Amino acid sequence: MDGNENLKRNGILQWTIPAWAGKMDDGTRYNTCPSAGECVKICYARTGNYVRFPGVRKRHQENLRFVLEDLAGWEKAMLAELARPKMIGKYVRIHDAGDFFSAEYTAAWLRIMRQRPQTTFYCYTKEVLLFKELVEPDPPANFKWCYSLGGKHDQLLDLETDRVCDVFPTEAAVWEAGWFSQEKNDLLAVEGPAPVGMGANNIQHLKKLQGGRRLSEMQREADEAKRVRDARRPGRRSTGPS
Repeated sequence: MDGNENLKRNGILQWTIPAWAGKMDDGTRYNTCPSAGECVKICYARTGNYVRFPGVRKRHQENLRFVLEDLAGWEKAMLAELARPKMIGKYVRIHDAGDFFSAEYTAAWLRIMRQRPQTTFYCYTKEVLLFKELVEPDPPANFKWCYSLGGKHDQLLDLETDRVCDVFPTEAAVWEAGWFSQEKNDLLAVEGPAPVGMGANNIQHLKKLQGGRRLSEMQREADEAKRVRDARRPGRRSTGPS
């Protein structure tokens, strides 16, 4: 359990895994973001310190390997870590990279949360279907989440009732759109006013790819392009994003 510099400033700890699809040193392949969409193109967790420093990548992969090879053992280890006195009253962000990639993994986290009510957990997620089926009917009282736009299932979200966040080209664009920034404290994503916006990371080649658009706009454009492609294929009828 650790935290990057931005989270540490606000006393937030984190536990994370690698972003999206990749391969471990032994050749094992994984996809930790099965519902990722256009976000993959501008994912900060696939660049910068995440790839520049081998130790960071290795630690994230070790976390994932523990989950994949011994889910029960990982759950026991997490419960032990969270039982330490220093965890009382703390906030833990789940996944600075990656997402809730399976129902089994998500269920393990829900059990952990219920057994450690002295700690508050939160996350951003694009696993809309999984959360609406597995989490929303009976969420732990100490779990907060924000649906992150830019995934395959954006169309299932209700911007009036679901807490959502979007990535804007700049911080100024967040406020101009009437959304609320979490720049000062990441906890604003789950405890501040909604809808939530964040300015794109200052990584020039990613900002160029974003092209002044919101991530949700990139996703809508991609969904429409897919619909048009599917409609042109003989014998196929478009069913929207999948």
